[in-house]
Amino acid sequence: MSELEYLPTGVDPHVPNPARMYDYYLGGKDNFAADREAAEKMLEIGRRMGNDGREIARANRAFLVRAVRLLAESGIRQFVDIGSGLPTQDNVHQVAARHASGARVVYVDNDPVVLAHARALLARDLGAIAVRGDAADPDAILDDPMVRAHLDLSRPYAVLMVAVLHFLPDDEVAARAAARVRARMIPGCHLVLSHLYTGDAAEDLVEAGQRVYETAPSRGLAGRDRAQIASFLGDLELLPPGLVPVQSWDPATPDVRPDYAQGGILAAVARHP
Repeated sequence: MSELEYLPTGVDPHVPNPARMYDYYLGGKDNFAADREAAEKMLEIGRRMGNDGREIARANRAFLVRAVRLLAESGIRQFVDIGSGLPTQDNVHQVAARHASGARVVYVDNDPVVLAHARALLARDLGAIAVRGDAADPDAILDDPMVRAHLDLSRPYAVLMVAVLHFLPDDEVAARAAARVRARMIPGCHLVLSHLYTGDAAEDLVEAGQRVYETAPSRGLAGRDRAQIASFLGDLELLPPGLVPVQSWDPATPDVRPDYAQGGILAAVARHP
């Protein structure tokens, strides 16, 4: 795998990074040896849990694509992708543009590599911008002058928090972030959420996964149970098929009966009524 051709200020290629590790899970090339080493540790832990980490990562990406398509087709024209990660195939603005004329997208991340790649990708796309922001502080994101200039938040929009809240391991911080997103919503807004959950995984394996991410320049990692993840959605109205394993989230099969014992990622799309 090739290394990145340049390093934005503040990037240490010797320290594993969650965005670059996720890029590796997806088969991307924007990662360093340290990222690949840490990612392989996580994949091995997943195998011991009975999971295929790469398959789950691909399913999580497919969920994002299906959710954006569903919302675009239902009339949503504004998207805020918090913790957007490195660009890959079928980015939010590309999916939205295929299904909704005039869609506008804001990508948000606090990683300089992500922002450098996103801004290069979006240099000629007037419908999408990339801004620096912290998932723990959604108010600062939604009040950012660039965001306010790009979107009309008095009209319905969707906030994407796809595989991001589990990087806020403090339960109170994660709950407050989700609550502030919900509080800012108006009727017709949507929250697209996916989150790592532990199922019946052995505690030693959960702790081993947490230790891998403790070496990364993030706040760590927290797998949560279904009730905790459901609480992030508050009293929003769940769209079918509800809060289910990410591989099972498909509005074309709303009657799915998932197995919640197996750990992985839970996903949902919810609407402010």
